[in-house]
Amino acid sequence: MMSSQKTPRLNIVADENIPGLDQWFGGLGTITRVPGRTVSREQLMGADVLLVRSVTEVNEALLANTPVRFVGSCTIGTDHLDIPWLEARGIAWSAAPGCNANSVVEYVFCALAALNIDWRERSFGIIGCGNVGGTLQRKLRALGIPCKIYDPWKTDNPDSVSLDIVLQQDVICQHAPLVKNGPHPSLHMLDGRALECIRPGAVLMSAGRGAVVDNEALLALCEREQKFTTVLDVWENEPDIDLNLLHLVDLGSPHIAGYSHDGKLAGTRMVREALDRALGLPGEVAAESSQADAVALVTEQSGFAAIRELLLAMYDPREDDAHLRAAAKESEADGEPMKVAFDHLRKQYPKRLEFSHYQLAQAPNLDDATRNQLAILGLK
Repeated sequence: MMSSQKTPRLNIVADENIPGLDQWFGGLGTITRVPGRTVSREQLMGADVLLVRSVTEVNEALLANTPVRFVGSCTIGTDHLDIPWLEARGIAWSAAPGCNANSVVEYVFCALAALNIDWRERSFGIIGCGNVGGTLQRKLRALGIPCKIYDPWKTDNPDSVSLDIVLQQDVICQHAPLVKNGPHPSLHMLDGRALECIRPGAVLMSAGRGAVVDNEALLALCEREQKFTTVLDVWENEPDIDLNLLHLVDLGSPHIAGYSHDGKLAGTRMVREALDRALGLPGEVAAESSQADAVALVTEQSGFAAIRELLLAMYDPREDDAHLRAAAKESEADGEPMKVAFDHLRKQYPKRLEFSHYQLAQAPNLDDATRNQLAILGLK
Protein backbone atom coordinates (compact mmCIF):
# COMPACT_ATOMS: atom_id res chain seq x y z
CA MET A 1 0.00 0.00 0.00
CA MET A 2 1.09 3.53 -0.69
CA SER A 3 1.32 6.19 1.99
CA SER A 4 -1.63 8.59 2.21
CA GLN A 5 0.74 11.43 1.24
CA LYS A 6 0.17 12.47 -2.36
CA THR A 7 2.81 11.18 -4.78
CA PRO A 8 3.81 13.38 -7.74
CA ARG A 9 3.39 11.97 -11.25
CA LEU A 10 6.75 11.24 -12.84
CA ASN A 11 7.88 10.46 -16.36
CA ILE A 12 10.18 7.44 -16.12
CA VAL A 13 12.39 6.09 -18.90
CA ALA A 14 13.66 2.60 -18.11
CA ASP A 15 15.75 -0.17 -19.62
CA GLU A 16 13.26 -2.71 -20.96
CA ASN A 17 15.18 -5.55 -19.27
CA ILE A 18 14.58 -4.31 -15.71
CA PRO A 19 12.06 -6.64 -14.00
CA GLY A 20 9.47 -5.47 -11.51
CA LEU A 21 9.08 -2.01 -13.06
CA ASP A 22 5.31 -1.96 -12.80
CA GLN A 23 5.42 -3.41 -9.30
CA TRP A 24 7.85 -0.87 -7.90
CA PHE A 25 7.43 2.18 -10.15
CA GLY A 26 4.02 1.78 -11.76
CA GLY A 27 2.26 3.96 -9.20
CA LEU A 28 4.60 6.90 -9.77
CA GLY A 29 3.56 7.88 -13.29
CA THR A 30 4.34 6.89 -16.86
CA ILE A 31 6.99 4.27 -17.65
CA THR A 32 8.59 4.25 -21.11
CA ARG A 33 10.63 1.12 -21.80
CA VAL A 34 13.63 1.42 -24.14
CA PRO A 35 16.61 -0.78 -25.14
CA GLY A 36 19.38 -0.05 -22.66
CA ARG A 37 22.23 0.11 -25.16
CA THR A 38 20.51 2.55 -27.49
CA VAL A 39 18.74 4.96 -25.13
CA SER A 40 19.19 8.48 -26.52
CA ARG A 41 19.11 12.04 -25.21
CA GLU A 42 16.05 12.70 -27.36
CA GLN A 43 14.16 9.97 -25.48
CA LEU A 44 14.93 11.75 -22.20
CA MET A 45 13.75 15.25 -23.10
CA GLY A 46 10.57 14.76 -21.07
CA ALA A 47 11.91 12.40 -18.41
CA ASP A 48 12.20 12.98 -14.67
CA VAL A 49 13.77 9.61 -13.90
CA LEU A 50 16.15 7.35 -15.83
CA LEU A 51 16.47 3.69 -14.80
CA VAL A 52 19.30 1.67 -16.36
CA ARG A 53 21.42 -1.43 -16.08
CA SER A 54 25.17 -1.70 -16.63
CA VAL A 55 24.93 -1.54 -20.44
CA THR A 56 23.98 2.17 -20.52
CA GLU A 57 26.69 4.82 -20.34
CA VAL A 58 25.18 7.68 -18.33
CA ASN A 59 27.12 10.88 -18.84
CA GLU A 60 26.91 14.45 -20.13
CA ALA A 61 26.40 13.29 -23.72
CA LEU A 62 23.25 11.43 -22.67
CA LEU A 63 21.79 13.81 -20.09
CA ALA A 64 22.87 17.34 -21.03
CA ASN A 65 19.89 19.74 -21.15
CA THR A 66 17.38 17.04 -20.16
CA PRO A 67 15.06 17.37 -17.14
CA VAL A 68 16.28 14.10 -15.60
CA ARG A 69 16.77 14.59 -11.87
CA PHE A 70 17.34 11.01 -10.74
CA VAL A 71 19.36 8.17 -12.28
CA GLY A 72 19.01 4.67 -10.87
CA SER A 73 21.14 1.73 -11.95
CA CYS A 74 19.52 -1.56 -10.95
CA THR A 75 22.91 -3.29 -10.83
CA ILE A 76 25.84 -3.43 -8.43
CA GLY A 77 28.46 -1.59 -10.51
CA THR A 78 28.87 2.13 -11.15
CA ASP A 79 31.62 2.28 -13.79
CA HIS A 80 28.97 3.12 -16.42
CA LEU A 81 27.86 6.20 -14.47
CA ASP A 82 29.74 9.51 -14.68
CA ILE A 83 29.20 10.19 -11.00
CA PRO A 84 31.26 13.41 -10.75
CA TRP A 85 29.24 14.93 -13.62
CA LEU A 86 25.92 13.83 -12.09
CA GLU A 87 26.79 15.25 -8.69
CA ALA A 88 28.11 18.50 -10.17
CA ARG A 89 24.74 18.99 -11.90
CA GLY A 90 22.75 18.11 -8.79
CA ILE A 91 21.32 14.93 -10.33
CA ALA A 92 20.64 12.33 -7.66
CA TRP A 93 21.79 8.81 -8.45
CA SER A 94 21.83 5.34 -6.98
CA ALA A 95 23.04 1.84 -7.80
CA ALA A 96 22.01 -1.39 -6.10
CA PRO A 97 25.15 -2.68 -4.38
CA GLY A 98 24.91 -6.28 -3.30
CA CYS A 99 21.55 -6.97 -4.96
CA ASN A 100 22.87 -9.92 -6.96
CA ALA A 101 25.82 -10.95 -4.81
CA ASN A 102 24.23 -14.23 -3.78
CA SER A 103 23.39 -15.03 -7.41
CA VAL A 104 27.02 -14.61 -8.47
CA VAL A 105 28.25 -16.78 -5.60
CA GLU A 106 25.80 -19.50 -6.62
CA TYR A 107 27.16 -19.21 -10.17
CA VAL A 108 30.66 -19.89 -8.81
CA PHE A 109 29.67 -23.13 -7.10
CA CYS A 110 27.52 -24.31 -10.01
CA ALA A 111 30.27 -23.58 -12.53
CA LEU A 112 32.68 -25.71 -10.50
CA ALA A 113 30.04 -28.44 -10.33
CA ALA A 114 29.59 -28.24 -14.10
CA LEU A 115 33.35 -28.77 -14.46
CA ASN A 116 33.14 -31.69 -11.98
CA ILE A 117 35.59 -29.97 -9.63
CA ASP A 118 35.16 -30.88 -5.96
CA TRP A 119 35.63 -27.44 -4.48
CA ARG A 120 35.64 -28.88 -0.95
CA GLU A 121 39.20 -30.03 -1.55
CA ARG A 122 40.54 -26.82 -3.12
CA SER A 123 41.95 -23.54 -1.83
CA PHE A 124 40.30 -20.33 -3.05
CA GLY A 125 41.68 -16.94 -3.98
CA ILE A 126 39.28 -14.00 -4.27
CA ILE A 127 40.13 -10.84 -6.17
CA GLY A 128 37.88 -8.02 -5.03
CA CYS A 129 36.17 -8.49 -1.67
CA GLY A 130 33.17 -6.18 -1.95
CA ASN A 131 29.58 -7.41 -1.85
CA VAL A 132 30.16 -10.42 -4.11
CA GLY A 133 33.66 -11.35 -2.98
CA GLY A 134 32.70 -10.81 0.65
CA THR A 135 29.66 -13.06 0.32
CA LEU A 136 31.80 -15.75 -1.28
CA GLN A 137 34.40 -15.42 1.46
CA ARG A 138 31.75 -15.86 4.18
CA LYS A 139 30.36 -18.95 2.44
CA LEU A 140 33.81 -20.48 2.15
CA ARG A 141 34.63 -19.76 5.80
CA ALA A 142 31.36 -21.38 6.88
CA LEU A 143 32.24 -24.41 4.76
CA GLY A 144 35.69 -24.61 6.33
CA ILE A 145 37.43 -24.04 2.99
CA PRO A 146 40.67 -22.02 3.02
CA CYS A 147 40.61 -18.76 1.06
CA LYS A 148 42.86 -15.79 0.49
CA ILE A 149 41.67 -12.41 -0.73
CA TYR A 150 43.29 -9.54 -2.59
CA ASP A 151 41.59 -6.19 -2.24
CA PRO A 152 43.73 -3.09 -1.69
CA TRP A 153 40.76 -1.41 0.02
CA LYS A 154 40.28 -4.28 2.50
CA THR A 155 43.77 -4.80 3.89
CA ASP A 156 42.35 -5.32 7.40
CA ASN A 157 40.58 -8.46 6.23
CA PRO A 158 42.04 -11.46 8.10
CA ASP A 159 42.49 -13.34 4.80
CA SER A 160 44.14 -10.40 2.99
CA VAL A 161 47.34 -11.24 1.09
CA SER A 162 49.18 -10.05 -2.01
CA LEU A 163 47.83 -10.61 -5.50
CA ASP A 164 50.67 -13.03 -6.24
CA ILE A 165 49.61 -15.28 -3.34
CA VAL A 166 45.97 -15.20 -4.43
CA LEU A 167 47.06 -16.27 -7.92
CA GLN A 168 48.70 -19.37 -6.42
CA GLN A 169 45.41 -20.78 -5.08
CA ASP A 170 43.53 -23.66 -6.70
CA VAL A 171 40.42 -21.64 -7.61
CA ILE A 172 40.78 -17.93 -8.40
CA CYS A 173 37.56 -15.91 -8.45
CA GLN A 174 37.71 -12.42 -9.96
CA HIS A 175 34.94 -10.14 -8.65
CA ALA A 176 36.63 -6.73 -8.81
CA PRO A 177 34.90 -3.61 -10.16
CA LEU A 178 36.48 -1.80 -13.09
CA VAL A 179 38.57 1.12 -11.83
CA LYS A 180 40.64 3.03 -14.38
CA ASN A 181 42.17 5.75 -12.22
CA GLY A 182 43.21 6.45 -8.66
CA PRO A 183 45.68 4.65 -6.40
CA HIS A 184 44.40 1.14 -7.15
CA PRO A 185 43.28 0.80 -10.78
CA SER A 186 41.91 -2.60 -11.75
CA LEU A 187 42.01 -2.24 -15.54
CA HIS A 188 44.04 -5.22 -16.83
CA MET A 189 45.02 -6.13 -13.28
CA LEU A 190 45.30 -9.69 -14.57
CA ASP A 191 47.72 -8.99 -17.39
CA GLY A 192 50.11 -11.39 -19.07
CA ARG A 193 52.51 -11.46 -16.12
CA ALA A 194 49.74 -12.11 -13.61
CA LEU A 195 48.19 -14.86 -15.75
CA GLU A 196 51.56 -16.61 -15.95
CA CYS A 197 51.56 -16.79 -12.13
CA ILE A 198 48.50 -19.05 -12.09
CA ARG A 199 49.53 -22.60 -11.32
CA PRO A 200 48.92 -25.45 -13.79
CA GLY A 201 45.62 -27.20 -13.16
CA ALA A 202 44.06 -24.24 -11.35
CA VAL A 203 40.75 -22.57 -12.21
CA LEU A 204 40.37 -18.91 -13.19
CA MET A 205 36.82 -17.62 -12.95
CA SER A 206 36.00 -14.02 -13.93
CA ALA A 207 32.58 -12.69 -12.91
CA GLY A 208 33.31 -9.08 -11.98
CA ARG A 209 34.09 -6.74 -14.86
CA GLY A 210 35.53 -8.03 -18.11
CA ALA A 211 38.42 -5.61 -18.53
CA VAL A 212 39.98 -6.56 -15.18
CA VAL A 213 41.38 -9.51 -17.14
CA ASP A 214 43.47 -8.56 -20.18
CA ASN A 215 41.56 -10.61 -22.75
CA GLU A 216 44.30 -10.33 -25.40
CA ALA A 217 46.88 -11.66 -22.95
CA LEU A 218 44.53 -14.44 -21.89
CA LEU A 219 43.90 -15.38 -25.52
CA ALA A 220 47.63 -15.49 -26.24
CA LEU A 221 48.21 -17.74 -23.23
CA CYS A 222 45.33 -20.07 -24.11
CA GLU A 223 46.55 -20.35 -27.70
CA ARG A 224 50.01 -21.27 -26.45
CA GLU A 225 48.92 -23.76 -23.77
CA GLN A 226 45.83 -24.82 -21.83
CA LYS A 227 47.59 -24.21 -18.55
CA PHE A 228 44.52 -23.79 -16.36
CA THR A 229 40.74 -24.03 -16.57
CA THR A 230 39.06 -20.78 -17.57
CA VAL A 231 35.50 -19.66 -16.82
CA LEU A 232 34.46 -16.28 -18.22
CA ASP A 233 31.11 -14.68 -17.51
CA VAL A 234 32.39 -11.17 -18.27
CA TRP A 235 34.41 -10.04 -21.29
CA GLU A 236 36.25 -7.05 -22.63
CA ASN A 237 34.35 -5.00 -25.22
CA GLU A 238 30.94 -6.46 -24.36
CA PRO A 239 28.74 -7.16 -26.21
CA ASP A 240 31.22 -7.50 -29.10
CA ILE A 241 33.24 -10.24 -27.42
CA ASP A 242 36.30 -12.01 -28.81
CA LEU A 243 35.03 -15.22 -30.38
CA ASN A 244 38.55 -16.64 -30.61
CA LEU A 245 38.75 -16.44 -26.83
CA LEU A 246 35.27 -17.93 -26.41
CA HIS A 247 36.36 -20.98 -28.42
CA LEU A 248 39.25 -21.58 -26.01
CA VAL A 249 37.66 -21.05 -22.59
CA ASP A 250 36.25 -24.06 -20.75
CA LEU A 251 32.99 -22.38 -19.76
CA GLY A 252 31.55 -19.12 -21.06
CA SER A 253 28.39 -17.15 -20.40
CA PRO A 254 26.99 -13.77 -21.53
CA HIS A 255 27.46 -11.74 -18.32
CA ILE A 256 24.60 -13.44 -16.49
CA ALA A 257 26.23 -14.69 -13.27
CA GLY A 258 24.14 -12.21 -11.31
CA TYR A 259 21.00 -12.71 -13.39
CA SER A 260 18.89 -14.58 -10.84
CA HIS A 261 15.28 -13.44 -10.71
CA ASP A 262 15.71 -12.73 -6.99
CA GLY A 263 18.76 -10.52 -7.58
CA LYS A 264 17.08 -8.53 -10.34
CA LEU A 265 14.00 -7.83 -8.24
CA ALA A 266 16.17 -6.82 -5.29
CA GLY A 267 17.99 -4.31 -7.50
CA THR A 268 14.72 -2.77 -8.67
CA ARG A 269 13.47 -2.50 -5.09
CA MET A 270 16.71 -0.89 -3.86
CA VAL A 271 16.58 1.78 -6.58
CA ARG A 272 12.93 2.53 -5.77
CA GLU A 273 13.90 3.05 -2.13
CA ALA A 274 16.74 5.36 -3.20
CA LEU A 275 14.33 7.34 -5.40
CA ASP A 276 11.97 7.80 -2.46
CA ARG A 277 14.80 9.20 -0.36
CA ALA A 278 16.19 11.43 -3.10
CA LEU A 279 12.89 13.01 -4.13
CA GLY A 280 11.23 12.93 -0.72
CA LEU A 281 8.51 10.54 -1.84
CA PRO A 282 6.27 8.86 0.74
CA GLY A 283 7.62 5.40 -0.02
CA GLU A 284 6.22 2.04 -1.01
CA VAL A 285 5.09 -0.34 1.71
CA ALA A 286 4.11 -3.21 -0.56
CA ALA A 287 6.28 -6.30 -0.29
CA GLU A 288 8.04 -8.00 -3.16
CA SER A 289 6.27 -10.86 -4.90
CA SER A 290 5.59 -13.66 -2.44
CA GLN A 291 7.80 -16.72 -2.36
CA ALA A 292 6.48 -19.63 -4.37
CA ASP A 293 6.30 -23.11 -2.90
CA ALA A 294 9.72 -24.70 -2.60
CA VAL A 295 10.82 -26.90 -5.51
CA ALA A 296 11.47 -30.43 -4.24
CA LEU A 297 14.78 -32.08 -5.11
CA VAL A 298 15.70 -35.75 -4.77
CA THR A 299 19.06 -37.51 -4.96
CA GLU A 300 20.19 -41.09 -4.48
CA GLN A 301 23.85 -40.05 -4.55
CA SER A 302 26.20 -39.39 -1.64
CA GLY A 303 29.07 -36.99 -0.98
CA PHE A 304 30.17 -34.62 -3.70
CA ALA A 305 28.28 -36.58 -6.35
CA ALA A 306 25.06 -35.62 -4.55
CA ILE A 307 26.13 -32.00 -4.16
CA ARG A 308 27.00 -31.80 -7.84
CA GLU A 309 23.71 -33.37 -8.92
CA LEU A 310 21.67 -31.00 -6.76
CA LEU A 311 23.57 -27.87 -7.74
CA LEU A 312 23.16 -28.60 -11.44
CA ALA A 313 19.48 -29.39 -10.93
CA MET A 314 19.04 -25.86 -9.55
CA TYR A 315 21.22 -24.13 -12.14
CA ASP A 316 23.42 -25.65 -14.84
CA PRO A 317 25.75 -23.07 -16.43
CA ARG A 318 26.58 -25.51 -19.22
CA GLU A 319 23.26 -24.51 -20.77
CA ASP A 320 24.35 -20.86 -20.87
CA ASP A 321 27.68 -21.96 -22.33
CA ALA A 322 25.94 -23.97 -25.06
CA HIS A 323 23.62 -21.08 -25.94
CA LEU A 324 26.52 -18.64 -26.17
CA ARG A 325 28.56 -20.96 -28.39
CA ALA A 326 25.57 -21.67 -30.62
CA ALA A 327 24.95 -17.95 -30.98
CA ALA A 328 28.62 -17.40 -31.85
CA LYS A 329 28.54 -20.17 -34.46
CA GLU A 330 25.43 -18.72 -36.05
CA SER A 331 26.90 -15.24 -35.95
CA GLU A 332 30.07 -16.40 -37.70
CA ALA A 333 28.08 -18.31 -40.33
CA ASP A 334 25.75 -15.39 -41.08
CA GLY A 335 28.37 -12.68 -40.86
CA GLU A 336 26.24 -10.89 -38.26
CA PRO A 337 27.90 -8.99 -35.39
CA MET A 338 28.18 -11.06 -32.23
CA LYS A 339 27.04 -8.11 -30.12
CA VAL A 340 23.46 -8.55 -31.36
CA ALA A 341 23.37 -12.20 -30.31
CA PHE A 342 25.09 -11.46 -26.99
CA ASP A 343 22.48 -8.89 -26.04
CA HIS A 344 19.68 -11.13 -27.24
CA LEU A 345 20.80 -13.89 -24.86
CA ARG A 346 20.74 -11.44 -21.96
CA LYS A 347 17.38 -9.98 -22.93
CA GLN A 348 15.75 -13.41 -23.32
CA TYR A 349 17.43 -14.96 -20.29
CA PRO A 350 15.10 -17.47 -18.58
CA LYS A 351 13.86 -17.00 -15.04
CA ARG A 352 16.51 -18.40 -12.69
CA LEU A 353 15.65 -18.90 -9.04
CA GLU A 354 18.21 -18.86 -6.26
CA PHE A 355 18.89 -21.90 -4.08
CA SER A 356 16.54 -20.72 -1.33
CA HIS A 357 13.58 -21.65 -3.56
CA TYR A 358 14.56 -25.34 -3.45
CA GLN A 359 14.12 -27.96 -0.75
CA LEU A 360 15.87 -31.29 -0.31
CA ALA A 361 12.92 -33.69 -0.17
CA GLN A 362 14.62 -37.08 -0.28
CA ALA A 363 18.29 -37.99 0.03
CA PRO A 364 18.71 -41.32 1.83
CA ASN A 365 22.47 -41.57 1.30
CA LEU A 366 23.54 -38.12 2.51
CA ASP A 367 25.53 -37.87 5.73
CA ASP A 368 25.12 -34.97 8.14
CA ALA A 369 28.29 -33.20 6.95
CA THR A 370 27.08 -33.10 3.35
CA ARG A 371 23.62 -31.95 4.41
CA ASN A 372 25.21 -29.13 6.39
CA GLN A 373 27.28 -28.08 3.37
CA LEU A 374 24.14 -27.90 1.24
CA ALA A 375 22.41 -25.85 3.92
CA ILE A 376 25.31 -23.38 3.99
CA LEU A 377 24.99 -23.00 0.22
CA GLY A 378 21.35 -22.07 0.71
CA LEU A 379 19.40 -25.26 -0.06
CA LYS A 380 16.57 -25.84 2.42
